Amino acid sequence: MKSNIYFSDDTTTIYHGDCFDVLNNEIKESTVDVIFADPPYFLSSGGISNSGGKMVKVDKGDWDVPTTFEEKHEFNRKWIKLCKRLLKDNGTIWISGTLHNIYSIGVALEQEGFKILNNITWQKTNPPPNLGCRNFTHSTETILWARKDDKKARHYFNYELMKELNDGKQMKDVWTGSLTPQKEKEFGKHPTQKPLYVIERLLRASTQPGDVVLDPFMGSGTTGVACKKLDLNFIGIEKESDYADFAKTRIINMLIQEELF
Repeated sequence: MKSNIYFSDDTTTIYHGDCFDVLNNEIKESTVDVIFADPPYFLSSGGISNSGGKMVKVDKGDWDVPTTFEEKHEFNRKWIKLCKRLLKDNGTIWISGTLHNIYSIGVALEQEGFKILNNITWQKTNPPPNLGCRNFTHSTETILWARKDDKKARHYFNYELMKELNDGKQMKDVWTGSLTPQKEKEFGKHPTQKPLYVIERLLRASTQPGDVVLDPFMGSGTTGVACKKLDLNFIGIEKESDYADFAKTRIINMLIQEELF
């Protein structure tokens, strides 16, 4: 078996390579407690968006270029199926997306034998403006939370902590907050980088200390940073070498980032 390990320490393993290859060959079956995935949204169509007050092309990389619906759906079913094999029977999976891919992902989850537990809406307080002025401003993303569709499955949910964090009231499925702040881009940036508070919340809700967390589309490594902070074991997969290096730097400098926060 060819090893694609790019970096590892006591709690973190980063693989540099295609996620399908790594998921198929590098990780043992039924060893992962929680998966967070931020897969391609397939929205880099050459259109125009706003970034930092400037008009820019929507071009995040070749990995995000739109394709046919059938190809997108086949892609989603393939990686979700591989992730299911690695997930423990009581484990759960979180997947983020927008209207460009989330409907395919929801169907793919059910087709591959998952039961959706929640549909989290992340409402952004500072979304980029809609430059076309022909529809409503896009200000939300969806995060689906699911477990294996097995009556014997007993997923973990830290209900009491979520209630505590919500001033003693049940936490709802709408989470409101800002886009990724500049201080979290101290070591570089990624075009789809998620803010730490979103990843940290979902991990605190669904993991226990020492659990193993997998991110098959690691990107900037935010999941790995959150895992370091929460005493979790992290496995990340990233195809682009620049982003793998960026994620590694962020994770090993977690304490420095804590000071920034």
